[in-house]
Amino acid sequence: MAFYPLQIAGLVLGFLGMVGTLATTLLPQWRVSAFVGSNIIVFERIWEGLWMNCIRQARVRLQCKFYRSMLALPPALEAARALMCVAVALSLIALLIGICGMKQIQCTGSNERAKAYLVGTSGVLFILTAIFVLIPVCWTANIIIQDFYNPAVHVGQKRELGVALFLGWVSAAILFIAGGIFCGFCCCNKKKQRFRYPAPGYSVPHPNKPRNMTMLSETSTSYV
Repeated sequence: MAFYPLQIAGLVLGFLGMVGTLATTLLPQWRVSAFVGSNIIVFERIWEGLWMNCIRQARVRLQCKFYRSMLALPPALEAARALMCVAVALSLIALLIGICGMKQIQCTGSNERAKAYLVGTSGVLFILTAIFVLIPVCWTANIIIQDFYNPAVHVGQKRELGVALFLGWVSAAILFIAGGIFCGFCCCNKKKQRFRYPAPGYSVPHPNKPRNMTMLSETSTSYV
């Protein structure tokens, strides 16, 4: 199979995107406390994630606490949880399908067309994973920015963009690149097979075929 190094690059990028998606889901730094206004508190820092919130105070170790009730959570947080869990599952499935479509893996034997379809399916799943990552990350960032510039929100309730959001954007970009590599590889492989196996045409008689045999068959007659 041609372009084998591209498959390796796509798998490496897909693996990095999967790890980044998982880290984005688990990290608590989605929303961090903003130090604004004249009366700021620099001895306490608050982190809010999808699964827990953490407080770091001066000379005190980090204390984290999981959310107790799922029903008491905001709808945006519940939707972000669901989308990120789906993204992690899709990235894992896409990585496994991409591994099965590798040249050295004999899951489908030596059928290059089946391997190309597996690689293309993996690329589509990686792109879907990137979309599922972008939706909650961009949605959360939009809410944080709106609340930050909203004068009705108290200064102590304002938050800033956390590290997990930036990691989510980077992971989505990596997943888009991996999906593009796999989809491009699938299209190139289809074109290669199309040129390798041309459409069947009419058979041309061999130029070295003796003509005397055909003339004999035409002149011969049968008598009863």
